Amino acid sequence: MSQNNTLSSMPATIILQCISCGNTYPIDEIRYLCDCGDLLDVWHDLELLRSQINRGLFDGRLSGAPGPRVAPTANSGVWRYREIILPTTVNNIVSRPEGNTPIYEHNSLSQWVGSQNFFLKHEGENPTGSFKDRGMTVGVTQAGIMGAKAVACASTGNTSASLAAYAARAGIPAFIFIPSGKIAAGKLAQALAYGAHTLQVQGDFDDAMRLVRQVCNQMGIYLLNSLNPFRLEGQKSIVFEILQGFGWQSPDWIVLPAGNLGNTAAFGKALYEAQQLGLVNRIPRIAAVQAEGASPFYQSYQTDFAEHKTMKADTVATAIRIGNPVSYKRAIRTLEWTDGVVATVTDDEIMNAKAIVDRAGIGCEPASAASVAGTRKLIAEGVIKPEETVIGILTGNLLKDPAATVDYHTGAWSSAQFANPSVQLEPDIAAVRKVIEKRL
Repeated sequence: MSQNNTLSSMPATIILQCISCGNTYPIDEIRYLCDCGDLLDVWHDLELLRSQINRGLFDGRLSGAPGPRVAPTANSGVWRYREIILPTTVNNIVSRPEGNTPIYEHNSLSQWVGSQNFFLKHEGENPTGSFKDRGMTVGVTQAGIMGAKAVACASTGNTSASLAAYAARAGIPAFIFIPSGKIAAGKLAQALAYGAHTLQVQGDFDDAMRLVRQVCNQMGIYLLNSLNPFRLEGQKSIVFEILQGFGWQSPDWIVLPAGNLGNTAAFGKALYEAQQLGLVNRIPRIAAVQAEGASPFYQSYQTDFAEHKTMKADTVATAIRIGNPVSYKRAIRTLEWTDGVVATVTDDEIMNAKAIVDRAGIGCEPASAASVAGTRKLIAEGVIKPEETVIGILTGNLLKDPAATVDYHTGAWSSAQFANPSVQLEPDIAAVRKVIEKRL
């Protein structure tokens, strides 16, 4: 592919660099792996950026200038940090916009997890309902800069919805590989509606991922899974927003769901860069939480990563139902940078935590609730202290997987602790009054 646009003439140098051997490549070269076979990062010239960016620059953009805020450089929570994500001209940017997601707190949540200072950043309030929009705005922008003829991904749902939307915005054909019968309707609906070419693979996510990589390599299609390092650059903005939202005073912990480990990798890189650039004085600790039925990273963590575990994943949390995560090595690096930990929670713990989040009027999809269940577990185990400030990440919207929610509340989930079933009754005022009076 040839490059049909140009990166801005900003002086900061950007390269692709192997996480293992250190080989470097120009960013206008289409590649996802080093010649040695390992993953690549996008690296910025941090030394040069120290003289260009500071807290005041980003705070000024957040407060904004008077007048319409229609440019993505003004109203996107990703492109606000463009110098440390992807410096490019505004005409190149494909945005909806994304980011600027809220931080919530609620007494019932804090009490349930056992924390005095518990907050939730809700990435489900992005345009397509998940954090994936942050990475996709950067990935699709880079695809356009590179002159990509088409884009593709493998997905358990959220990635497909996001790619379909952003590819449609850019006018680039999108091909989506999904595991047949293993994607929530709320996610599949978006992929179909936004016009992506959807291919249902007989197998699981890892089968779909293997196929899409082969197709992209053989047909010159631009891959936009988290194997693509530009995707992760956009996801770093979650951390930058958290730090900025706390006045650049780091919380003690950031707890997040962990599936393909893209966010785990991106969060560690963002925190490392923020400290190197003087935006923060201290790095929060990361806790990556996996579902018990999809916990290869946790199992590897238990061996101090002496063994690289994989597994056939099975969990109600479809967004993290991954048995061979792509960003495995990047995620290990995050643990090293942040003195991080890995935990696992059961599907029952996930769904009960989800019910607590939902009852607080916030709502989330099952995978999101892994961060809440994980926080509760880590506090109970003494890993996180009750007085420490904790930010949990909700990765997806409640409506991403409504079937799981309905099952939980209507009896299909036998171990539901907080079920709220509907009441069947005759069309009679006395029967209605009786039900209401019993609940008042």
